[in-house]
Amino acid sequence: MKRYQVLDRLLPLWILLAMAAGLLLGRVVPNLQEVLGAVTVGQTSVPIALGLLMMLYPVLAKVRYGELGVVLRDRRLLTLALVLVWGLGPLLMFGLAWWFLPDQPALRTGLIMIGLAPCIAMVLIWIDLAQGDREAAAVLVAINSILQVLLYALLGGFYLQILPGWLGLDSQLVTFSMGEIAKAVVIFLGIPLAAGFLTRRIGVRSKGIRWYEQTFLPKLSPWALYGLLFTVVVMFALQGKAITSDPLQVAVVAIPLVLYFLIMWGLAFVLGRFFGLDYPRTTTLAFTAAGNNFELAIAVSISVWGASSQQALAGVIGPLIEVPILVGLVYVSLAFKRWLFRSPN
Repeated sequence: MKRYQVLDRLLPLWILLAMAAGLLLGRVVPNLQEVLGAVTVGQTSVPIALGLLMMLYPVLAKVRYGELGVVLRDRRLLTLALVLVWGLGPLLMFGLAWWFLPDQPALRTGLIMIGLAPCIAMVLIWIDLAQGDREAAAVLVAINSILQVLLYALLGGFYLQILPGWLGLDSQLVTFSMGEIAKAVVIFLGIPLAAGFLTRRIGVRSKGIRWYEQTFLPKLSPWALYGLLFTVVVMFALQGKAITSDPLQVAVVAIPLVLYFLIMWGLAFVLGRFFGLDYPRTTTLAFTAAGNNFELAIAVSISVWGASSQQALAGVIGPLIEVPILVGLVYVSLAFKRWLFRSPN
């Protein structure tokens, strides 16, 4: 636990070092991208897939699955989450993409693809670090996963073809494989969710709830952060050359992304507070609204436009901006907990 607490307190430093290490490795080590990307799960590198699974399993093992029914009865939380994630989020990213990239259709399309994919993986880490409601996070992630399979292709057609046509803007016809989207959801949420559920069920039955939560979980918890750091290193190593070769494109894509994360997180936090949600559910709502599924956006962009496309590059730039921004918002959230919710912690 002491190691975990040190890792937690210095997380921004470790994240920045992991990003820098990944970018450096991707830039200076010959053929590293080819080696890391040689074996894939769908369109996702196996090392990244393993890192995501290692990152999510400890968080989902902490969820008290017997309390999920209480979350489902909280209509304020569910309604706000659905409106923000599936209503405002894609529309906001569409507006920002067209506002900042009117003459760069490929990068603009990549940004729009990011806005259509709510996060179903790394968001659980941010919520856990910000002391959010794990049970509410599990429910919202599960709902967003199902809707992602059903709606991602439809929303892609709407925001890339139909809405631009209505507004007199350039449009394009694209097709997505719902099978690939469903596969990504099953792998990156279904596997760690099942493992976490079975671990809790077997552990509590065999050793008791006190042993499970006071002895087992403290030993398991640090692995979530180890998995996060490993994933960041591999992710940036895979795309380090693409990112560092054209820093101007990174800056162009970064501006709308930063605005998106801050607006979505801030608005969700304000609405959660306004509608009377407690701190754990307010912060869960905020990070759920702000996070995006870059793995899916990148995979779809690669399958439709190719691995070297600017659409895929926009997806790759996404984590470069999201990770430090949302780590910073974890600390902002904890400060708001003390100032706005009158918590002694």
